[in-house]
Amino acid sequence: MENSENNSNRRDFLKSGALFGAFALVSPAVSFANSADNLTKKRTKKVPMRTLGKGKAAFQVSALGLGCMGTNYHRGRVPNRQKMLELMQEAVEMGVTLFDTAEVYGPYINEEIVGEAIGKFKNKISITTKFGFEIQNGKSVGQNSRPEQIRKVAEESMKRLNIDVIDLFYQHRFDPKVPIEDVAGTVKDLIQEGKVKHFGMCEVSADTIRKAHAVQPLTAIQSEYSLMWREPEKEILPICEELGIGFVPYSPVGRGYLTGMLNDQWQFYPQNDMRQDWPRFQPEAMKDNYKLVQLLIDFGHERGLTPAQVALGWLLNKNEWIVPIPGTTKFVHLHENMVTAHLDIPNQEWKALENEVSKIQIVGDRYPAEQQKQVEN
Repeated sequence: MENSENNSNRRDFLKSGALFGAFALVSPAVSFANSADNLTKKRTKKVPMRTLGKGKAAFQVSALGLGCMGTNYHRGRVPNRQKMLELMQEAVEMGVTLFDTAEVYGPYINEEIVGEAIGKFKNKISITTKFGFEIQNGKSVGQNSRPEQIRKVAEESMKRLNIDVIDLFYQHRFDPKVPIEDVAGTVKDLIQEGKVKHFGMCEVSADTIRKAHAVQPLTAIQSEYSLMWREPEKEILPICEELGIGFVPYSPVGRGYLTGMLNDQWQFYPQNDMRQDWPRFQPEAMKDNYKLVQLLIDFGHERGLTPAQVALGWLLNKNEWIVPIPGTTKFVHLHENMVTAHLDIPNQEWKALENEVSKIQIVGDRYPAEQQKQVEN
């Protein structure tokens, strides 16, 4: 019975436009070019809205946000600052209301760029930032979520961001030295004082989420989630649904890999690209994992979509309380990403894609062993 169902799903997937055999002869560039029609027709539409959290913790934001880290931090050559200011302003014009940054990106520089670019839109958009690291001499030296540190970060971040209140304040990484109840209690106090509007956490366990939520209702959990990393489906998404907490996937296109632009020949910029040391981005791993990219190319070809649009569209289809935050430093990719908020693809087609993806074993851990210790399991 199971084999019959799998065969049926595969037939549905092929029938709905994947055309795997034919694609062996087609360049990814052809698929990329076909997306031009979608961009032309839909680029003028504003990104629709979604709601993270429930009750007093509810937070209305655009269905897609903008991850701002790459405008200066750990994603290759640092782009022209003026162009990044213009890119963020372009995102505002497209209807993006959720902009994600953190004090540790730089450190501090990313918040300064975001503040300069969109601080003047503070009544129209929402800026989320994060606490949880100790920064000394311009470098992060480990976690620090002590109450006094949280308060210090809040005050300094507001100044850099040119805002009067932090819309969503995340604990960036779990700090085993500080009880999560103390962390949640401190943010609760900041909310009552009018310095923070909503509370969030990044890369934490279901048990920690439950404990924190009991003290101060959480608006969102931010964790890596994509067709390349589906671990949140086991425990994190279920508890978010149970407690009414929104979910914000970072790296929704696999840190660039699911765009189809990276391969085993890619040379990372050594001065400012952390991916060069990560297991998943070693040449052999990228070569082995390309079968996933090819699957996205196949699915997107008949629908006029790029692999990145397929990856984002799948996430948006998962649930209304999921809001991805793809990052980019390119205007064309900004438009490419935001178009996916308007896709109208039947759910059964996404399910068929998901079924095919589940058969692929991803090669390479997402983080080096030392960095993995910062992620709570």
